Parts: sequence; structure tokens; C-alpha cells
Amino acid sequence: MELHDYEIDEKYSTAVAYFSMEFAIHQSLKIYSGGLGYLAGSHMRSAYDLHQNVIGVGILWSYGYYDQTRHEDRSLRPEFIRKHYYFLEDLGIQTIVNIHNQEVHVKAYLLPPSVFSSAPLILLSTDIPENDFLARTITHKLYDANNETRISQEIVLGIGGVKVLDALRQKIDIYHLNEGHALPLAYELYSKYKDMQEVRKRMCFTTHTPEDAGNEEHDIHLLHRFGFFDGLTMDEVREVTQVQDDTFNLTVGALRAAKITNAVSRFHGEVANRMWEHLENRSEIIYITNAQNRRYWTDRGMLAALDQHEDYEIISRKKHLKRRLFDIVADQTGKMFDPDVLTIVWARRFAEYKRPGLLKQDFARFKRIMEDEDRPVQVIWAGKPYPFDVNAVNLFNELVFISHEFKRMAVLVGYELELSGILKKGSDVWLNTPRVSREASGTSGMTASMNGSVHLSTDDGWHPEFAKDGVNSFTIPPIDHNTPTEEQDLEDNRNMMDIIEHKIIPTYYDDPKRWTSIVKNAMFDVIPAFDSGRMAHEYYLKMYNK
Repeated sequence: MELHDYEIDEKYSTAVAYFSMEFAIHQSLKIYSGGLGYLAGSHMRSAYDLHQNVIGVGILWSYGYYDQTRHEDRSLRPEFIRKHYYFLEDLGIQTIVNIHNQEVHVKAYLLPPSVFSSAPLILLSTDIPENDFLARTITHKLYDANNETRISQEIVLGIGGVKVLDALRQKIDIYHLNEGHALPLAYELYSKYKDMQEVRKRMCFTTHTPEDAGNEEHDIHLLHRFGFFDGLTMDEVREVTQVQDDTFNLTVGALRAAKITNAVSRFHGEVANRMWEHLENRSEIIYITNAQNRRYWTDRGMLAALDQHEDYEIISRKKHLKRRLFDIVADQTGKMFDPDVLTIVWARRFAEYKRPGLLKQDFARFKRIMEDEDRPVQVIWAGKPYPFDVNAVNLFNELVFISHEFKRMAVLVGYELELSGILKKGSDVWLNTPRVSREASGTSGMTASMNGSVHLSTDDGWHPEFAKDGVNSFTIPPIDHNTPTEEQDLEDNRNMMDIIEHKIIPTYYDDPKRWTSIVKNAMFDVIPAFDSGRMAHEYYLKMYNK
């Protein structure tokens, strides 16, 4: 069955199946949570733009990640609402995977390339009448909090995905794992070839995080009982995976099963090689810096203004985009923001290491900036905490309650593709505050820079490859990372606030010509290096055809 409705470019003829737990293709297709999905979505768009022989394989989450609304006191309320998608095509096939010695039926749907201008995407579901209630819940919620459900999801994606491709008679040359979730596909391939060397020839792996939580671990006996290793005996599992203890790390399994692995920025490449330097028989780790799709993310009006070299048009367009954002602020919070006022946005996943609350660390100083009437600053927060992470949800709610004190502070809900794009287009400064070495890439700043939002960031992820401090961005200076994290947070906060107070605010208000120059430099410098066309090409060059 031919899934592509475009002619494949000869230099991208190697057939690739790209496995990811989430894909952020379009606002209306809610099968994503955050950065991993945003990256996968841009990869699929650029594969389409370049006419690459790529097929995405993911899961059709019946309830998505979650819908972000508010309780009566305005605190975060996660809601799980069943989704229906009438633009997906039923591929008319089912396959069976074995989970905990039970047969589970997997149905396949297709997102055709023509719908959202992306490479074909196969989505798997167990939420069908052929399954009992428990089996149906496997594909209900992305990143389900139940450990056994998570394992079952990974079996459906990895083993079910390979079986569906076989049933569709797709000849696949390379199986690309976007993170380790689909690792069971390696053992499904092993059942075909009976030789891990043959499996390695066909597998590539992208590792996205130096965080422990991102390098998923499970009890190896639990995985075995659930069928994660596709029917191998425990002795065979030990031999194939080279894991002798009782904890199985998915990243370790993928590093050993792939012919080559990539980190997602130059700095992350250094970190990943340090992390795994003592792991025997692992694949080589190179880096291919993440990127985002310019076609999807960039405001055409800002691009046109940049091309015409008319500063007043860039300033005018940015104010228009700020008004669009501020309509949402007013609708959600009742606050009227001013397009002439410097606007800082922190918007991404609410994870501890990203430090959503760093800006308010020195609260007296934060309060002074927020209440300054001569050189006012507006600050917006947005992002989805994991709904079962109590600390992350509490921090989100703390910001909501603090925002009642300040007329120029807002915390928005409903952070998905559409709001993300509006925030990037409508902000003046895109704030990024991860602890250094903990952010693998952090692509949100790329799409902000494409829209003339100036990146203010610690020197982590993609930022060191892009930043020219004071020219196209601002960099929070390096500190000693051997000190306790509390001291690091205080020092990073002090340095960040110094930049905001002594560089950003004076430049924005006192030297608008220089500010506009920084905005233009950001837009010029982010393309083509951080457009996903470059990334999708590099995957063929450095990984698939290697």
C-alpha cells in the first residue's frame, strides 16, 4: 500500500519508519504533551517539504495528554475528554500483540500527508470493541501514571508498530526511535532476524534528555512478564540486552540495539557521551541539533517586514502580534496588557529542572520590577505540568495566586500548539531558565527567535550554538555548578535580573533602534541552522544512510 501522496526525492529514498510516543502535527490532533512531540511534528513537516521516504508511527490517544482548564479558585484543573478525529483514515487492518499473556488487538489509522502537509503518520489504537476494558485503556492517556499501562503502551508502539508496517507491506530500511519508548520493536525485529547485528543495521536512536525521569527504568522481570521482549526467555533477554541486573533502562537498551545514536544539540552530545562513557557495547553518540519547521511556526508578516528592511514595519507587526496575544490574556485573566510595554514570556513544560519560578526567586526584586510605572514590564507564564506531579502543579498554582497581586502578570491555561505559537509571536523576550547541562535542546526558543522574540537563556541546549550575547540574544552567564542547587538558583536569578534590569529594559525603552536590530539579528541568525529542513537532511546524511 502506498502511503505517500508525493514523489520521493531520490536522495531521500531510504525508507524510514519514525517511531515517537507523541506527534504535535496540528492543534486539532491532540496526541502530544510537549517538546518531544513538537520536535516530531516539525520533523514530519520537513520530511513532507523535502519529499523524504519517511513514515511516522505513533499512538492515537483517545483522551490525549489532558485538557488544561481551571477550578473555581482559578487553580489548574486537568480534564480528560474523549477526542474524535474524522480526518483520519481507517487503514482496514488489525494486528495482535501479546501483553501479559493476553492477546490485544491493535487497529491502525492514517493521517494522510495532504491533511496537514506532513509525512504520512500511522496511529495505533487498542480502544476498539475487540478488546476488553483493560486493554482498551492502554491507548487512552499519553504517559499514563500507571507503570504497567506505560509498559503496555510501549509494547503497542514498538511491536504493534512493526506488525502494522508488515501488514501494510511497507519495506522499511531504517527504524528510528525518537526516545526509547518504542524499544520493543528491537525485539520484534530480533524475532525475525535472530541476530542483533542484523537488528542494529536497521535501527537508529535519538536520546533527548540527561534527566533520570527521561531515561525510563523498569524491573526487568516485570517487563519480561508483560511481553516487552517479545517472547524471549529470560536467558535470551540477558544475552541480547547484555543486562545482568534486575533494573532495565530503556536508554541503555536502545543505545545497544542501534547502529548509531544522536544527541539533540552539540552540548547535549558532550553531556550524553559523558553520561554513557562507561557503557559497554553501546552505539556511537553523535549530535544532530534539534530544529523546528519555519513554514509552520513563522509569522509571514514578520518575515515580509524583515525582507523589506523596514524597521517600522517590524515594530508595527510585532505590536499587532502582541495585541492578538493580549486578547487571550484579557479573556483568561481580565487584565488589559499594553503592546507598548516590554513583555517577557516563560512558556514550556513545567518541570523542576526548567525552573519555572526562577524569575520570582528574589521576590522583593521581582515585585519592584513588576510595580515600576516608569519602565513597566509584563510577564506571562504558560505550560503544562504533568498532571500527576504534585510539586509541578503546586508551582503552577502558586504562580496563579501570585498573579492576583500584579496587574501586569498573567498565567495562561490551554498551552498547546496554537497558544504556543501566539505566545512566541507576541512576546518581546522568550525566557529560558534550565539548570545548565539538564536541557538537551529546548527548541521553543528557536521558534520564538523566528518571530523576533529575543532569547534570554542560560547557556544550555541549542543556545550556545546560536547566541551572540547582546547581538541576537542575551545569555545568563556561567556559574559554578558544583555548588548546592539553592546557591546556583540564587546566583542565576541575580545574574538574570541584572540582565533584565540593566540591559534589556534600558535597551527596549531608551534605544529602540538597537532593540529592533537585536530582533532582526535573531530572525536572520535562526535560519537556516535551526530550521528542521536542515535537521531532516542531516538525519539522512549522518544516520539513515551511514
